[in-house]
Amino acid sequence: MVRIDNIQLPDFPLLLAPMEDVSDPPFRAVCKDKGADLMYTEFISSEGLIRDAIKSRKKLDIFDYERPVGIQIFGGDEDSLSMAAKIVEVTNPDLLDINFGCPVKKVALKGAGAGVLKDIDLMVRLTSAVVKSTSLPVTVKTRLGWDDKTRNIEEVAERLQDVGIKALAIHGRTRTQMYKGEADWTLIGKVKNNPRINIPIFGNGDIDSPEKAVEYKNRYGVDGIMIGRAAIGYPWIFDEIKHFIKTGEHLPSPTIADRIAVCRKHLNLSIQWKGPVVGINEMRRHYANYLKGLPNIKEYRNRLVTLPTEEEVNEVLNEVAVTYAGFEVEKTPIELINYHEKCPI
Repeated sequence: MVRIDNIQLPDFPLLLAPMEDVSDPPFRAVCKDKGADLMYTEFISSEGLIRDAIKSRKKLDIFDYERPVGIQIFGGDEDSLSMAAKIVEVTNPDLLDINFGCPVKKVALKGAGAGVLKDIDLMVRLTSAVVKSTSLPVTVKTRLGWDDKTRNIEEVAERLQDVGIKALAIHGRTRTQMYKGEADWTLIGKVKNNPRINIPIFGNGDIDSPEKAVEYKNRYGVDGIMIGRAAIGYPWIFDEIKHFIKTGEHLPSPTIADRIAVCRKHLNLSIQWKGPVVGINEMRRHYANYLKGLPNIKEYRNRLVTLPTEEEVNEVLNEVAVTYAGFEVEKTPIELINYHEKCPI
């Protein structure tokens, strides 16, 4: 069993990564249904919380069925992060996570997210300020370093542990890599196998199949794996990995009926949480992923992203279910989609 302070997780837990404009409550709900053990909100600006920005406050919504669930914040100022941590604590999540990994310009170049990787002393001060301002377990999500010359995650891990974090998730790329190239887990493994480190270490980056999850589990010895882009439109990946670890065998691929059912649930929850207009509009980014691998699906997909009501969307989903009934989608590596520089850190 893996423990993050007082939070008990199963052996080798699978975590859903915090992803901007993706990891909202509807998406988290379908991932929880399919085996995610620990999830996080979209990252939330500490400055936005302090200003009482509506979008930031809305991201604080968590539900009991999600637990354990963490709220993730970002910022580059000690006072702002401390105040944001106090606001977060009132909403009663299971843990508070600090984002030191988002590489996009609007975050990193303003001295937050991965931008903090340029100044490790600042990262330590920011983390210490958050730890001191809340009774929640504090965790951190970060990258290997700013660039290839500053891959300093081994030093970072020790220093953050020393100021009180309870777990560390590491994406196997530098900030300058963004999402390009292959994630390098070598340093993640070194952090985990450092005798000074006694907190859980979770690896993140490019896990898109049960085989790769088992390979990286065995090769690097991490306590668990965080999955981001590979779960978009394919929440089954969590159950598939768990089954493969346990049995060495593959679960059957989700049927067309399975895909449509989960897509419908996701849509319905999106409308319930965001309202009919925003809920339908924001769901449009997910249809291509739920229907990925179906031949000649473009016509249906084009209709789905223009329809204004739940009823009309469901009619098209009915057509898809009938048209492709019995069709088997080949189990191919899941495409790691980059959402226009969205932030699956």
